[in-house]
Amino acid sequence: MYTSPEIFDQPVILLGGGDVNLPLLQLYVDLGWPLIAADGAANALTDTDIVPDLIIGDMDSLASADHWAGKSRLLVVKEQDTTDFEKCLYLTDAPSFVGFGFLGQRLDHSLTSLHVLAKYSAHKTVLLVDMSDAVFVTSRAVSLELPVGSRVSVFPLGPVRFEASIGLEFPLDGVHLDIGAMSGTSNRSTQASVSLRPVADNTSAFAVIVDAAHHQLLRRKLS
Repeated sequence: MYTSPEIFDQPVILLGGGDVNLPLLQLYVDLGWPLIAADGAANALTDTDIVPDLIIGDMDSLASADHWAGKSRLLVVKEQDTTDFEKCLYLTDAPSFVGFGFLGQRLDHSLTSLHVLAKYSAHKTVLLVDMSDAVFVTSRAVSLELPVGSRVSVFPLGPVRFEASIGLEFPLDGVHLDIGAMSGTSNRSTQASVSLRPVADNTSAFAVIVDAAHHQLLRRKLS
């Protein structure tokens, strides 16, 4: 496993092999942020003007390495203990990440993405966006600015107890969430500012899910 990650001084865009909203991806590329494709995810860019700065993975699903010769750098990682998404995270260091193509399509891939986010939530700030959802994972307090009536789903990735919440139709004050016990999905905002505060000794991660249309309201977390 590599020990020296690629270091970036601005947010990084990650691209996976799932469904990708290409116009939305282009919006982020136009910000001038570096783009890293996870192995065969680069295949979706072959007929576009979008060129990844770096392609990371074992290259078992990259259609043509020759196509990217002289355009993108390839970082070949042969270990099979992690997914290409995780390889992209542990081989890069950046202020934050926004990922496309890591949710949707196959459920097992989406669950694995949440697993990876939970594993790295203490060290990496990552927002994933697909056709329907914008998702980030944390174990810490959260503050959001959203239109009133917005969907705010909270899904535990371990046992999480909340001390307080503000701006939710169904408050999480004193609520204990855990897989197989209780989740906080399909909640809604009742005011523009929403906050969630886990108890002080919380260590378990939880996913916060909102409509993909609100990705720009979450982008300030990445800047």
